[in-house]
Amino acid sequence: MKTFEYTIKDELGLHARPAGLLAKAAKALDSTVTVTKGDKTVGADRLMALMGLCAKCGDTVTVTIDGGDEAAAEKAMRDFFEANL
Repeated sequence: MKTFEYTIKDELGLHARPAGLLAKAAKALDSTVTVTKGDKTVGADRLMALMGLCAKCGDTVTVTIDGGDEAAAEKAMRDFFEANL
């Protein structure tokens, strides 16, 4: 299992567009990806659940990757968060 923390930099937070892109990217991976904010954890492949985290600019989320391609999936998720959030 791999984890990393990321502080949201997008001024609109984790809104519909990046949440949709994140869900699509997570579905393409062989590993299971979850995103945690506070005490709430959701699957990164679930658009509405991601939006339900209400992650705003400045909030820190924890991303957990578990599965067969953890190293590659972690890099892909880190790159995604840097580029989109």
